[in-house]
Amino acid sequence: MTATTVTERGRLTALRAAWLFDGTGSALIPDPLVVIDGGTIVAVDSGGAAPEGADVVDLGGAALLPGLVDTHVHLAFDASADPVGALAGRSGEQAVEAMISAGQAALRGGVTTVRDLGDRDYLSLGLRGRPGLPTIVAAGPPVTTPGGHCHYLGGVAEPTAAGARDAVREHVERGVDVIKIMASGGNLTPGTHQHLPQFEPEVLRAAVDEAHRHGLQVTAHAHAVGAIADAVAAGADGLEHASFWTEDSVDAPAELIQLIADRRTVVGATVGMVPMAGREPPPAIRARMPLLMANTRRLYEAGAPMVAGTDAGIAPIKPHDVVRWAPAMLRELGIGQAEALRMLTSVAAGVIGLGHRKGRVAPGFDADILAVDGDPIADPEALHRIRAVWARGTAVPDAGRSSTT
Repeated sequence: MTATTVTERGRLTALRAAWLFDGTGSALIPDPLVVIDGGTIVAVDSGGAAPEGADVVDLGGAALLPGLVDTHVHLAFDASADPVGALAGRSGEQAVEAMISAGQAALRGGVTTVRDLGDRDYLSLGLRGRPGLPTIVAAGPPVTTPGGHCHYLGGVAEPTAAGARDAVREHVERGVDVIKIMASGGNLTPGTHQHLPQFEPEVLRAAVDEAHRHGLQVTAHAHAVGAIADAVAAGADGLEHASFWTEDSVDAPAELIQLIADRRTVVGATVGMVPMAGREPPPAIRARMPLLMANTRRLYEAGAPMVAGTDAGIAPIKPHDVVRWAPAMLRELGIGQAEALRMLTSVAAGVIGLGHRKGRVAPGFDADILAVDGDPIADPEALHRIRAVWARGTAVPDAGRSSTT
């Protein structure tokens, strides 16, 4: 715990609550006092007195947590029954307005930082730093093949080493924060296949090499076993989904699981679904779900670094605050609630390059704070009882109002 230093900015804000999960520990800290100066946390204490003249917000029996971090969202998709069709029917201006609404829904649900891994025409880049939205790490349109997965978003590359390098350079020139590449087909694009790779191994290697040359990480959408193996061999920093999809089932070779763990390739586990009557994953996913979960557990047990990448926006069961439902699926993998919360806060922030200022309630970190009623470790449902949200020190209007109602 630290002492408070009053700055020249004027009035401080002091948050009082019953408990604090700081983003790194395994237990709650009692009687916390969190002092905010503008958009930054300047002190965290237990049982301390508020600085003289500070605006005190007393949250009674609530628990404080870092704002949640979702490492895989699509702000351009509206979580409708046909998000691709809905986006296709929107002009650029209309798409931006829908993306703003998606970001606001995420904030109301306590999601204060998102990594957007697929927009249209680089629209998410213009939303970075905008007040009233989460902090956005933006990939722009995913790099894909002609007619490949999500080609309609605008990231088509010639499927050659030179074409991949050109595509990455275009993304760099646009100012993206990370490169997303579609190493396999996907469910949202008819004509592509999840069990088949989209790029030859040398093309993936060229894309990763070019991105790393410019100081950017690469995360690969990879369902197919071959696509996963190729992405790991190419040096990709992350794998989205990593489902080990085959034409008729799922097959995760033990040596590939161990290689992912040994290489420290981050697995973006696709977890988190809002239970909805009559709304379920497609039949092909439902049939494979037990094996998908078993293989994700094998990855975790092998020591592969893992975060929750929800794919928010792609379906009604994936609203933009869906990461609050991820711990329930993580527990099915044998991950305890405290570790699950770390995966949604400090661990996720580190993976997306913001571990120095996001994902913790600590001095010097951004004042992204979620207040919930109840003990979020002993009572996981507390995450859905939102009392208040602060994003970079600003209280979020209508915090806790569900995006699913």
